[in-house]
Amino acid sequence: MTMDFDAIVVGSGITGGWAAKELTEKGLKVLMIERGRMIEHGTGYETETKAPWEMEFRGEGDARLYAAEYPVQRLNRHFTEFTQNHFVNDKDNPYSVAEGTQFNWWRSYQLGGRSLTWGRQSYRWSDYDFGANKLDGYGTDWPIRYADVAPWYDHVEEFIGVSGAAEGLASLPDGRFQPPMPLNAVEKHVRARIAERWPDRCLTVGRTANLTVAKEGRSPCQYRSICARGCSYGAYFSTQSSTLPAAQKTGNLTLLTDSLVEAVDHDPATGKATGVRVLNSKTGERSRFGARIIFLNAGSFNSVHLLLRSQSEAFPDGLANGSGVLGTHIMDHASTLSTMAIMPGFEDRTSFGNRPTGVIIPRYRNLDKKDGDFTRGYSFQGGALQSGWTAAKRSAGIGKAYKEQNQKVGPWRMVFVGFAESLPRATNRLTLDTKKRDPHGLPQLNIHFAHGDNEMKALADAKVEAAAMMEQAGGHVIMGFDKPGIGGSAIHEMGGARMGHDPATSVLNKWSQAHDVPNLFVTDGAQMSSSACQNPSLTYMALTARACDHAVTLLKAGQL
Repeated sequence: MTMDFDAIVVGSGITGGWAAKELTEKGLKVLMIERGRMIEHGTGYETETKAPWEMEFRGEGDARLYAAEYPVQRLNRHFTEFTQNHFVNDKDNPYSVAEGTQFNWWRSYQLGGRSLTWGRQSYRWSDYDFGANKLDGYGTDWPIRYADVAPWYDHVEEFIGVSGAAEGLASLPDGRFQPPMPLNAVEKHVRARIAERWPDRCLTVGRTANLTVAKEGRSPCQYRSICARGCSYGAYFSTQSSTLPAAQKTGNLTLLTDSLVEAVDHDPATGKATGVRVLNSKTGERSRFGARIIFLNAGSFNSVHLLLRSQSEAFPDGLANGSGVLGTHIMDHASTLSTMAIMPGFEDRTSFGNRPTGVIIPRYRNLDKKDGDFTRGYSFQGGALQSGWTAAKRSAGIGKAYKEQNQKVGPWRMVFVGFAESLPRATNRLTLDTKKRDPHGLPQLNIHFAHGDNEMKALADAKVEAAAMMEQAGGHVIMGFDKPGIGGSAIHEMGGARMGHDPATSVLNKWSQAHDVPNLFVTDGAQMSSSACQNPSLTYMALTARACDHAVTLLKAGQL
């Protein structure tokens, strides 16, 4: 089967949904291809409203099954019996790692991808972030700055709905926010005490893509904090709740699920990509689809994997890899629990509902002057909470007194989790493992990754500073760490097809457009040239919308 479209979008997650929306709304006939299964909004969220006693393993899951088929995914704190159907089966989707590498690649292959399971933290990057590579010499200079992306941040935030508080911080620009979710009593206290001693440090509520005001058929957040099960209210941004309906409304979208893109075809005579080769994972049928432009949005590592295996005589080392840097300079934030403290004095206070976001302390190190023995910086996320009845799982007891005891909330605790910027390094890279194949016969992706000395120094500083802030607020620190979790733990993998000015040292130009293949765009996390220290998803979405606008402009001008 062969069909032609104006555009093909590979992947249906956070950026794939945005590409489909933007391109269809600009009048293009678009094919969006998803390797995973169909999940309908609302009706497809099988466990959304189930109680633990309705689950075979009471929400804890089948340990024997997880060990055999989900050995990596089960390490994700969002992975439970309620959400396991939103994560991949590791046995069916293997990858390999280089000697000495540990990397947890947490994935969601279904319609909506990780837009169903993401943490929803939505932060703008600043010129401290876009200018960092040029300033300190790590990586290649971004060909864009904040001013290039700012209007697209506006565009994305206004559509998806981001709740948050404006704080006027240069390191974390304000956005177009819905009303913020409130801080609890302990968080308000800690915010005030930190500001008293360190006016340059700001604790604020996490800016999250959860609605606090109804929007275009989507309801406000219900404060259940079970988002990864799927939300039939549409209260958090996902492809299903937001971008997919917008694209379908145009009548210009064709959607394929259970369809794995094996390779992108390239015509050496024109220098352009001509289409994609697709394997139906249910039937085994192979098809080819053609298009005038192609957007890769399969997820950072998957898009690089696709480019690496799209080999030809013109590009024997992977499509659009004239520079030889395809697959290099991958990143993931170095994160760890920097401190946990007991917060006395609030025993008469509690909170109600389950707010689906925490707090953030944006970067304050190495901004306008160097004030650490490392380059760049870190941020903190976390929050204050009380233990509830579930603490009974870890305590012994029986009878009436035990029941009454566990009807009461426990002491307040507060945590700060540090996220240190991951520097781009050529040695952190993705390659094809031609000796190992997946069940479809494709070479597995091999990951080579290690955190560096700079990340270690940043987290060491973060541990000391987090404890100092807790103690300033009257907290009793009970633990803290300065070593990062293994690669992938932050779930912020990015890079591998970086942007840059020079085609000799980068894969993409400032429009997320391949230097070597002008009608090929890569707008997921693979395009990132640095990692900053805040969550990257909002930037992915803004750059996707920006690239779509540029691509259609070129297409209409006859330049593609």
